[in-house]
Amino acid sequence: MENQNQVVKTISLDQYGIKNAKINYQLSPEELQAITIEKGQGVEADSGALAIKTGEFTGRSPQDRFIVKDDVTKDRIWWGKVNIPFEPEKFDKLYNKVVDYLSNKEVYVRDSYACADENYKLNIRVINEYPWSNQFAYNMFLRPTEAELNHFNPEWTIVNAPGFMADPEVDGTRQHNFAILDFTKKIALIGGTGYTGEIKKGIFSALNFILPVFKETMPMHCSANVGKAGDTAVFFGLSGTGKTTLSTDPDRSLIGDDEHGWTKENTIFNFEGGCYAKVINLSRDQEPEIFDAIKKGAILENVILDDSGKVDFADTSITQNTRVSYPIHHIENIQVPSIGKNPKNIFFLTADAFGVIPPISKLTPSQAAYHFISGYTAKVAGTEAGVVEPVPSFSACFGAPFMPLHPAKYAEMLSAKMTEAGVNVWLVNTGWTGGPYGVGTRMKLKYTRAMINAVLNGDLGLYNYDDYHIHSVFGVAQPRSCPGVPTDVLSPRATWNDDEAYYTTAFKLTNAFRENFKKFEEHCTEEIRRGGPQRYAF
Repeated sequence: MENQNQVVKTISLDQYGIKNAKINYQLSPEELQAITIEKGQGVEADSGALAIKTGEFTGRSPQDRFIVKDDVTKDRIWWGKVNIPFEPEKFDKLYNKVVDYLSNKEVYVRDSYACADENYKLNIRVINEYPWSNQFAYNMFLRPTEAELNHFNPEWTIVNAPGFMADPEVDGTRQHNFAILDFTKKIALIGGTGYTGEIKKGIFSALNFILPVFKETMPMHCSANVGKAGDTAVFFGLSGTGKTTLSTDPDRSLIGDDEHGWTKENTIFNFEGGCYAKVINLSRDQEPEIFDAIKKGAILENVILDDSGKVDFADTSITQNTRVSYPIHHIENIQVPSIGKNPKNIFFLTADAFGVIPPISKLTPSQAAYHFISGYTAKVAGTEAGVVEPVPSFSACFGAPFMPLHPAKYAEMLSAKMTEAGVNVWLVNTGWTGGPYGVGTRMKLKYTRAMINAVLNGDLGLYNYDDYHIHSVFGVAQPRSCPGVPTDVLSPRATWNDDEAYYTTAFKLTNAFRENFKKFEEHCTEEIRRGGPQRYAF
């Protein structure tokens, strides 16, 4: 299945400026895992998965992600803290230093592609310094057949050199690590960091520019699955909100867990060929599909193993951001190819640590656009130094670090798609109930699953006053009943048993929404602006 153990094609890297390198081309995952262990760069867990440590960086570094400002990008990119400009001349000099660094070394090269829909396919060549980084590329990108490899013409190139350290004063970077996109040369240049997420997010960021600007397709930081009747569901959400967990459903076929496009033909396609899931506190009871995907071929990042190779998923001594990557075929119930039609329901997932947003509510088109641009979740105490109570966290389009255009552009595309396809949009709080973090408890996964299943089965009824209550602060429509969920759980106010404390906290959060939205207002229509909370604190 999708393997190229018998690849005989050889390639040269001279055109990239990499000279006299020992080239390991298109090695199998088994070969790469064996080399990683042989080099002392990883160990095998008792599941057969490869366990590695990414080094200094255990997550992305948003302040060190740049886009080359040139004729392609200068008038299109939303420049600022997210999209930091980089001079073309500086890029060329830094690129030359990186390829000089890789010359005369052993490197690992893989041809692969992104976008499961043939009409949107993006061919990628990945050049890695480390074997496990190349195995990550095997897991996460789509895998060409041997016949496709014989005629493979790479359009984008990823050059990945974790061991190369930039000199900020000379190279124009902020510090020694960097991830830079050049849309003219079609290169993603990554150095100074071993965190593999930079590889996948580099291509995601590129597609978030290419697809809307040139292909009339909306890119989405979301997961997606499809039911037996062919109905596609889409799940937006930031890290830790349940995007991967909730889309991995034994009764529905998984399209993908993180990155998708929504085409003008109204199909949804996966960008990737694998999944990259958080494994903090992972258990077979709670998430059996993901747990069982951790086997030979999967890569565990920054986890702690005991002497027998057993993973302690609760141990976050290296990072809270422990992860696993695996090819999508490690999940039993998948859609082949990774394409769905007829999107019927979209879920915006938020882990509200204030405990005031309803566990599920239905949004109007203007509310959907507002909440999409806001991209709300919350940080909880203990996850970052200095965080002692919940802190609102907003990431536009549920993926601001990867969005090169202004968020309003993506929101307008979503609104148009919703109207055209007749899609229902739901706001789902997978966070706290019965009080804020530290007082209340995390919403039970079985209740969230029951709510989502009720939507997918059509059990929540039409949008009317008999079946729904309009939330007095957020203005969203919360269902009065839901199969499998106690009625009082559906009303966050009822779970608090303290109306004054509830409303005080709810208004505190609405003020944070308004403050965050100020930077988008001038680019948004009046209809979108009215989609936010309309009531102010007394």
